Amino acid sequence: MILNQNGNFTTVSQENFTIVELVKKLQAIYPKFKNDNLIVLLSSLKTIVLNEVIEFLELSKMHKASKHSFVIVSDKIDLNIVPDDIIVVPTLQEAYDIIEMEEMERDLGF
Repeated sequence: MILNQNGNFTTVSQENFTIVELVKKLQAIYPKFKNDNLIVLLSSLKTIVLNEVIEFLELSKMHKASKHSFVIVSDKIDLNIVPDDIIVVPTLQEAYDIIEMEEMERDLGF
């Protein structure tokens, strides 16, 4: 796992871990990025199934409750089957765009 912090963004790149292991590690080190918007890059994985994405549900809800964005980047999953509580986009640029929109919404009080 590679953590890259830049301003109010933290990007996590998945390397050799399974998604379950990655989620456990993220929960263990959560204080390091709890005040940042979080982008989880899963682009290196060949396939991702819905059950693996759902592993991020608790972490996503907790992070959004603290008024920060949580976005997963992967083009390996059908976006139509992902629960509404988890944001998955196919590209890193789209992740930045989503976070920018969510920050504007928070600034406007939504």
